[in-house]
Amino acid sequence: MSQGAVRAPGVREIVLASSSPYRRELLERLKVPFVWSAPAVDEQPFDGEAPEATVRRLAESKARSLVRAHPDALIIGSDQVAVSADGGLLNKPGNRETARLLLQRSSGRAIRFLTGLCLLDGKSGRAQVDLSECEVSFRKLTDGEIERYLDVEQPYDCAGAFKSEKLGIALLESMSLPDPTALVGLPLIALSAMLRRAGVPVP
Repeated sequence: MSQGAVRAPGVREIVLASSSPYRRELLERLKVPFVWSAPAVDEQPFDGEAPEATVRRLAESKARSLVRAHPDALIIGSDQVAVSADGGLLNKPGNRETARLLLQRSSGRAIRFLTGLCLLDGKSGRAQVDLSECEVSFRKLTDGEIERYLDVEQPYDCAGAFKSEKLGIALLESMSLPDPTALVGLPLIALSAMLRRAGVPVP
């Protein structure tokens, strides 16, 4: 666990249920004090479960996994999957070989990125849950372009081996997204609204 900022007296604790540095960097943009902790959740989808249902369920499960440690907090959970044109999931590759295969599979195709978001009130147990969808169209990628991208980014912990906030933007032809932060993994427009409804002033 790490402290994101000093919390003022009387202000409810905000906890980010994630160990992702990308999500921490995004949440810091809202200028709200928070701490973060890695959730203990099995991220495998259920058999026959739709990707939309998976990310919503996992976002809430991640938040609920920290209630015992933070019973009075507002807990933020998020989860993301990439979905290929044929409906298959493009998971976090974990290594270069798998990342190469994922990018070859995405080359010249449109990929959907689904991001589930949950703000859980630890006191009441009430959860606000939302789903953001982004679509990105990859241009035709050469083997050399894929290798150079992997050399620079090493995106092995990212869904679909894709990092839009850095060099990954050069792999694309177009993007269709209501909130660019959703593509990085934490939809700040939706989260800001959730926090305001929970009584947290943003901005």
